Amino acid sequence: MIQSLAGLLGLIFIAWLFSESRKDLSMKNILSGLILQFGVAVLMLKVPFFSDLVMYLNHAVDALQQATQAGTSFVFGYLGGAPLPFTENSPGASWTLAFRALPLILVVSALSALLFYWRVIPVVVKFFSLALQKTMDIGGALGLGVASNIFVGMVEAPIIIGPYVKSMSRSELMTLMISGMATISGTVLVLYASILNPVLPGAIGHILTASIISAPAAILISRVMVPEHKNHQGEDGLNIKSNASSSMDAMVKGTSDGVTLLINVVAMLLVLVALVALINQVLAFLPDIFGEQLTLQRILGFIMWPVVWLMGIPASEAYTASSLMGTKTILNEFLAYLQMAGLPEGTLSPRSTIIMTYAMCGFANLGSLGILIGGLITIAPSRKDEIVDLGSKSVIGGTLATCMTGAIVGLLY
Repeated sequence: MIQSLAGLLGLIFIAWLFSESRKDLSMKNILSGLILQFGVAVLMLKVPFFSDLVMYLNHAVDALQQATQAGTSFVFGYLGGAPLPFTENSPGASWTLAFRALPLILVVSALSALLFYWRVIPVVVKFFSLALQKTMDIGGALGLGVASNIFVGMVEAPIIIGPYVKSMSRSELMTLMISGMATISGTVLVLYASILNPVLPGAIGHILTASIISAPAAILISRVMVPEHKNHQGEDGLNIKSNASSSMDAMVKGTSDGVTLLINVVAMLLVLVALVALINQVLAFLPDIFGEQLTLQRILGFIMWPVVWLMGIPASEAYTASSLMGTKTILNEFLAYLQMAGLPEGTLSPRSTIIMTYAMCGFANLGSLGILIGGLITIAPSRKDEIVDLGSKSVIGGTLATCMTGAIVGLLY
């Protein structure tokens, strides 16, 4: 427990080292963020009513995904989710990012455009603004964006508040990006749960809870890394109207914007993953380290050793845990969860398995960086340079936020 408690402070210190303005550190933001994260964790992990409520809310996301799958199945057949003409050898083997997850961008883009035209989203944003200005000192648009990231992906959430993104402060933009990196979408929730169920009963509840607990951590970490120097968007900044002339016009424009967004996301994702593979091929010419080929994920695994120890992982298990974090950050959390599920029994203790489940539950990896940058640049092209500049910091911030969640869980177990 003492190790995890000290780890929380250590993780905040690491965020401070990456801060753009170390002298502007706000102890009020840190304390309120820690109290909020710990309070949410206690409610979600110790009070069944709240975890059941969130699972119920997730049904709305399930409905959106099922609707999207109806379209992808019709267009792409079994690649898009239609019944397989063959037997699946392992969980998730038939799941494809391009035909199952990414088309959700199109549906959310069209739906968001409709909801803006109908003035639904502006009303929700103003509600969040009133609720969050006093409690967390963040604007309603950002609050809705962070909350949306708990259930949908790092691009779909900014789409929901798209018209507000271009006028966000640098700190708000950083918070939106880190919250996307520190959470996962409902699209992959069931997939990850099916992988982890053999080693962690009730995995679906743990994974959804992890995204919720990481949201306040993302706000805390972002405020440390990029302190707020301006006021958040006030009521005037929230009075944005749709430029569509009808519901059909809104849907068509939303779909068209979604196509551009989807193309950018695919292109950035492909390039960044290819560059990682290219760098690993170059590293293959170097001598093996401890009998294994040197790769970017192994290098990061060595760097992450003290970080996983700060979360509360025993020193004897820290190398295994840090290797998982290396795989998760350089490649993705899907492969890291597969790797953890395939570990020999007893490699990680039950407590360490739970901590790592929460710590790896986020999109903070290089592939996701491509998705996030490609998506946000399309949503707010005027902020392109700033988005690119904050990109690598968002991966670091998202990783620190999920590690804080791992440390919090370490305190409670």
